[in-house]
Amino acid sequence: MRFTDREFEQHLMARINRRGLFAQSGAAAGGGGGQQMTPQQLNMLQRQAVLSQAVEMTQQIFSTTIATLGTGNNVVNIPPRNVGLIKKFVVEVSGTYTSVGAAAATAYGLANLLQNVSFTDLNNNQRINTFGPHLAILKQVKHKTTDPSSAPVTTAQSDTMLAGEFAAAAAAPNFPVLVYPLPSTAAASFRAVFDIPLAYSDNDLRGAIYANVVNATMQLALTFNANPAPGGTDNTLAVWGTATGAITNLTVTVYQVYLDQLPIGKNGVVLPILDLSTVYELKSTNFTAIPATQDYPFPYANFRDFLSTLAIFNSTGATAGLKNGSDINYWALQSANFTNLWKVDPLLAAQWTREIIGSDLPLGTYYFSHRKRPISTTQYGNMELILNANAVSGSPYVIIGWEDFALVNTLTQAGSLAT
Repeated sequence: MRFTDREFEQHLMARINRRGLFAQSGAAAGGGGGQQMTPQQLNMLQRQAVLSQAVEMTQQIFSTTIATLGTGNNVVNIPPRNVGLIKKFVVEVSGTYTSVGAAAATAYGLANLLQNVSFTDLNNNQRINTFGPHLAILKQVKHKTTDPSSAPVTTAQSDTMLAGEFAAAAAAPNFPVLVYPLPSTAAASFRAVFDIPLAYSDNDLRGAIYANVVNATMQLALTFNANPAPGGTDNTLAVWGTATGAITNLTVTVYQVYLDQLPIGKNGVVLPILDLSTVYELKSTNFTAIPATQDYPFPYANFRDFLSTLAIFNSTGATAGLKNGSDINYWALQSANFTNLWKVDPLLAAQWTREIIGSDLPLGTYYFSHRKRPISTTQYGNMELILNANAVSGSPYVIIGWEDFALVNTLTQAGSLAT
């Protein structure tokens, strides 16, 4: 039998009501003493009901302008609205950059505008504590977007991607969605847009937050790069390289994307209980003193399912330390009994990323996807990502970005991320 969209929704709602799926019990009778549903089946039906019935809202919840960005006013705190089932926040940033001398492109460009993003939920769990390039690369991977141009970076601006979502490209865009100027001495305008996800995706509500509360608070904190062109020898986390400059008229606008008008069942509002019991975490950690020709482990925290790992390896502590794999012997994923699930050279690791997005990430950047089979540290126990470098000097370091799921009721028992 074929249904129209509306008929299918009515059929689904009738099926859920018959099975009593709106009870917050985790299982439902199958009608006439049939087999009970598993919590996963219950959650899936509840999620389908929400996605088919609810209305997606995108509303501006915050806006401010900073006349001149500095170290004393570079942190912006945003209280989310306590309404609906929150899926994500969209942060729109624009302003003017005045360069002292010629500016050059850096590996991550405008992604480095966000030095840190943190989000604390209603239960005081810190779900997000990471930096701009991590958010930009995850968005690029999830949407499988890439740069159609292979031309070198010039002083032009573009909303396409070249070696990372927020870097400058060769051709000017039809619509200046992402604008990354490389000014010589004059002031120039820039614009960037960041997604800060709470739910895994638009159709996968794991991590979403039901915010229809009156006596609890959440907080989104954005720390902007107060020194966007620091000069010196390492501009890995700089917005502009080789020149000093200042950001003025920085306008920050935040939108909250949530589901409203949720379906109502016989026991109240329909909510996907397992989805709401899941925390979608984005965290980052810095590691220093990386040795040469020795295995250096990056341990995965307990009681989590890791979906991906981002690694930025700078083998010298200077911009020149971002290389194309010539400074690495191998990457490996190792279990507690020293079994290598995989052990690959850096070029094969880079090929895995190219097969996902059809392009390369910036030099020194490696993305490892575990989405087909997440690294479950509940199932496997202690797991480690291993780096074996073949050449280091100066002050080498690695920045690791973690993406994982965790259950709310186990976070208090879990170990923290490696430091």
